[in-house]
Amino acid sequence: MKKNRERFCNREREFVYKFKVGSQCFELRVPLKFPVQENASHLHGRLMLLHNLPCFIEKDLKEALSQFIEEESLRDYDREAEAALEAVKSGEVDLHQLASTWAKAYAETTLEHARPEEPSWDEDFADVYHDLIHSPASETLLNLEHNYFVSISELIGERDVELKKLRERQGIEMEKVMQELGKSLTDQDVNTLAAQHFESQQVSEDLENKWSNELKQSTAIQKQEYQEWVIKLHQDLKNPNNSSLSEEIKVQPNQFRESAEANGRVYEEQRKLEESFTIHLGAQLKTMHNLRLLRADMLDFCKHKRNHRSGVKLHRLQTALSLYSTSLCGLVLLVDNRINSYSGIKRDFATVCQECTDFHFPRIEEQLEVVQQVVLYARTQRRSKLKESHDSGSRNGGSDDKTKTADRNYLNILPGEFYITRHSNLSEIHVAFHLCVDDNVKSGNITARDPAIMGLRNILKVCCTHDITTVSIPLLLVHDMSEEMTIPWCLRRAELVFKCVKGFMMEMASWDGGISRTVQFLVPQSISEEMFYQLSNMLPQIFRVSSTLTLTSKH
Repeated sequence: MKKNRERFCNREREFVYKFKVGSQCFELRVPLKFPVQENASHLHGRLMLLHNLPCFIEKDLKEALSQFIEEESLRDYDREAEAALEAVKSGEVDLHQLASTWAKAYAETTLEHARPEEPSWDEDFADVYHDLIHSPASETLLNLEHNYFVSISELIGERDVELKKLRERQGIEMEKVMQELGKSLTDQDVNTLAAQHFESQQVSEDLENKWSNELKQSTAIQKQEYQEWVIKLHQDLKNPNNSSLSEEIKVQPNQFRESAEANGRVYEEQRKLEESFTIHLGAQLKTMHNLRLLRADMLDFCKHKRNHRSGVKLHRLQTALSLYSTSLCGLVLLVDNRINSYSGIKRDFATVCQECTDFHFPRIEEQLEVVQQVVLYARTQRRSKLKESHDSGSRNGGSDDKTKTADRNYLNILPGEFYITRHSNLSEIHVAFHLCVDDNVKSGNITARDPAIMGLRNILKVCCTHDITTVSIPLLLVHDMSEEMTIPWCLRRAELVFKCVKGFMMEMASWDGGISRTVQFLVPQSISEEMFYQLSNMLPQIFRVSSTLTLTSKH
């Protein structure tokens, strides 16, 4: 069979096309190798351009070329089929082996013969949870989640107290030694104490590892217990004769544990400033969107407010109801180019994530490890391509600075790139976009083509393609204010982001067909009220805000 196929492959045929230009006759001869791998339309365009053919023969040439390729290909298929039949008749090919090969190929490519996919535990649990959270058992689920949350918070509080005491004791000892230096202690005594503190630092690291392992173990136990309980409750709901069902889903307020405010870990809520707008975007078919301008901390949308029980339940209920829906909530965090949770807002965000067990998705540390592996693979592929281009460029006298830079930084992401983490344990969001920015965002001369702005565009595109209908964006592209961020700087930056986001939202209509969305612009809490209201007045000047109509009846 393969020999016959090779016999008819790679044959060259000549395509002949005759046409007239006035009284002159011309003939175009083009050798074609069959089977033709190139698209007939592309080949036709190349012939028109290469031979500078007149435009009035374009359509006729395309039809003749397509017909020629189709006819010659059918002839090859017929010859190949006849040769295969002759091979079977002559006994050159085993008939039983051929039949088994065809049967196997048919079974593997036909849906009715395919093996049913085994149900995934995550998918089953998601379906079960979605059913329960939309049932009378939803309040019981929230109470159980809150009890687990308080338990982990207390464990974290104990860890923080123990680590704080250790660091304070080391600091006091070192301060006393420095005060006695030159009086009763020598440099040798100070060096000895410093060595002891180095050993204490090792003890501190061991203590942190111990607490980290304990937290990891506790969250794993909670997750297993919670998922098993949810599955059991769902099975019991299917049995209406179960007498213990009413007790199982009964709301028990006395078990709704409140965290002790004495541990000092209750987050203080500052006064929020907020303005809401309704806008219409689009040329012909307009789409309504909701815009909100808030003065708030980005992490306020992630933290659980433990000192307001009713508020906790309302926030959690809304987030839980939309967890497996087409109305997800996202948040944009501005991070550096290192994929970890060791410093800055990344550490604060990871701390908030660790305060409550995620019963649906992997822990934040596990998700970051996966991101690191993907980035490492992508950077390795990109580096190999850069090396290939460098090798060809060096032969032409090119420079190797870019290659050295790529070799040095291939483990980090670039400004404008972002990675995504999924969460079910945060107060008001399901998805976090970690957008990489550099110090350039603090300058006042960024443009609409800046990597941070283009990163926002790509984030909004992901929101459109993955059912994220609410997204919170840092309006000034910073989380904290600094001295160089004056009033003119804030106004210029806000105007740039407003205009760019407006353009991106108009693009959304072509991405998702025009779905109504909510975009929240957040400014740092340290910004003044006067500045906030200046930004509030700017927004309706850039976006088309819907105006209300008052209807009065004539008497």
